[in-house]
Amino acid sequence: MQITFLGAAGTVTGSKYLLTVGDKKILIDCGMYQGYKELRLRNWAKLPVNPADVDAVILTHAHIDHSGYLPLFVKNGFKGPIYSTPGTKELCAIMLPDSGHIQEEDAFLANKYGFSKHKPALPLYTLIDAQNTIPQFVTVPFEKTFELFDDFSFTFLFAAHILGAAFIRIQHKNKITVFTGDMGRTHDPIMREPAIIASADNLIIESTYGDREHGTIDPKAQLAKIINQTAKRGGSIVIPSFAVGRAQSILYYLSQLKAKKLIPDLPIFVDSPMATSVTAIYARYVNEHRLGSDECSHFCEVAKYVNSVDESKEIDTYSMPIIIISASGMAEGGRVLHHLKAYAPDHRNTIVFTGYQSAGTRGAKIVNGDREVRIHGKMIPINAKIVVMNNMSAHADAGEILKWLSNFKSPPKKVFIIHGEPKASAALKEKIEKQFHWNCIIPQYLQTETM
Repeated sequence: MQITFLGAAGTVTGSKYLLTVGDKKILIDCGMYQGYKELRLRNWAKLPVNPADVDAVILTHAHIDHSGYLPLFVKNGFKGPIYSTPGTKELCAIMLPDSGHIQEEDAFLANKYGFSKHKPALPLYTLIDAQNTIPQFVTVPFEKTFELFDDFSFTFLFAAHILGAAFIRIQHKNKITVFTGDMGRTHDPIMREPAIIASADNLIIESTYGDREHGTIDPKAQLAKIINQTAKRGGSIVIPSFAVGRAQSILYYLSQLKAKKLIPDLPIFVDSPMATSVTAIYARYVNEHRLGSDECSHFCEVAKYVNSVDESKEIDTYSMPIIIISASGMAEGGRVLHHLKAYAPDHRNTIVFTGYQSAGTRGAKIVNGDREVRIHGKMIPINAKIVVMNNMSAHADAGEILKWLSNFKSPPKKVFIIHGEPKASAALKEKIEKQFHWNCIIPQYLQTETM
């Protein structure tokens, strides 16, 4: 069996790993690139493998950097099954069409206002392309071994990152290969903890936070402080948020803070149709998280959900302090861009980033101190207070990864460290080699290895 790293090698986006097993080809994840232009251009480039020649796709989870290339993959000829957990299929049925819609909308705005070099600007794929992808999904429950073909089977194990997120345990003949996808945290307030794995011949592990630890700051207390300070100076809070996972965690904290009257009773808007749909799914997957049905209902009801464009525009006319939760989490697209244009120039307001900002994204630029950013072809001043809440991450940090690895009873023959910026991957490699003395490899883009 050979693996070729078609994405998330030297970066945290575009996860794609091609397994070649005899005359069979399986793609693990099918993610879209985000961030730097040179990475985004890979979305448009021809893949080293013909989609029509791939027999199956197996997904770790629904986030766009792991699933967002699927509509184009299907459009370009992939006819096979897309295997996922039931939760991942439900989320992809929401997220992929939303991604297509956003791309169509961005192309429309670029053509209308002339801020693209391409004439005309085109979407990578459309809402219809995304909808046409969903019928190819085949769901496999957690912990059920599925035989894909002779001497090749896989099992989904609980990864704790978001609803439906899975480790993929592959058995080929007498060898075990494990893909972690994105690994969740041991003590997440909502998600259950990741499954324990005791052995593998090959381990492909993420390293998003391989060079740091999240710290011990209570995110609920930090969020209360941010809201109280901002409201006191008459400002509003804008939270760019991933619609899956992060938006629900924020709502959970806000519902608790409001119930205990630890923050003022400000209007809370969730301006993301996708986040609205996703939040309702939590009640159907109570076996994957720590919340009961009543708790799901309670945090769902703490906010007003905005669906129409007119309602979204109306939010930016409020003169009183409000809280806005809106996608996308890295401020690369979606309705949050309109709210940043309205609120970022005012020093009274606060922009709160609660998740990882990939290098080259608009969110990373703001977090790194840029005093103006380009949105819809115009430079927007960033005068609002910028706050980063590191402890809300849904990714395991370096310490949590090492603790998870300590459960292995025998060392993997090869550990491939992926899904991290170079510094983070190198740091995790050093930590693993120092603590466990395992053979670690940081693969390069398009590198092929035998397993």
